[in-house]
Amino acid sequence: MYKILLLEDDEILSQTLKELLENQKYQISIAKNGNIALDLSFENDFDLYLLDVNVPFLNGFDFLKELRDSGDKTPAFFLTALRDLDSLSKGFDAGADDYIKKPFDFNELLIRISAKLNIKNSKIKYGEIEYNTETKTIKKDNKTVQLPQVDTDIFLIFLKNIGKIIDKNTLFDVMEKSSDLALRVHLSKIKKNLQIEITNIRGQGYRLEEI
Repeated sequence: MYKILLLEDDEILSQTLKELLENQKYQISIAKNGNIALDLSFENDFDLYLLDVNVPFLNGFDFLKELRDSGDKTPAFFLTALRDLDSLSKGFDAGADDYIKKPFDFNELLIRISAKLNIKNSKIKYGEIEYNTETKTIKKDNKTVQLPQVDTDIFLIFLKNIGKIIDKNTLFDVMEKSSDLALRVHLSKIKKNLQIEITNIRGQGYRLEEI
């Protein structure tokens, strides 16, 4: 699940965005001022920053500049009512990846977020677990977890279908020897090594629970 920090002091807008983005399976943290945002950025590993400019204590431009000066290269979008060229220039000079003027279309924002996160990396996240689609490696708590190839292939199916019931025949397709017993052994090893919850939905299949 991708983690987004939203710096926005408008209570209605921030809660609306939080609800809409969470419906798209993003994990949202809200900061009402720049100082809180700065603390959150040091305490968490975010995948994207959504930043208003005119917020208390530390404005959005200065907040992002501090992060960039400290080596933080996390993608950042400004969501602001400021429309003048000087503000636009300041935003990109501070290190912004995009500058979206309020009011904006939510669907357009989703498209921009999706495009940027897909460009940013090739990782699929599930809690503290991270799967790199390029290197085919799994990490948990930033430590590499070695799984047999079949277990990795099975886990990837679940990872791409979090919260959905997977028919056992779909899992059989990546197994060398397909049987109910063999599948239970593979699932047991995956759950033990990754410490995750895969639920057996009687008569239907299996499901990796949402977190």
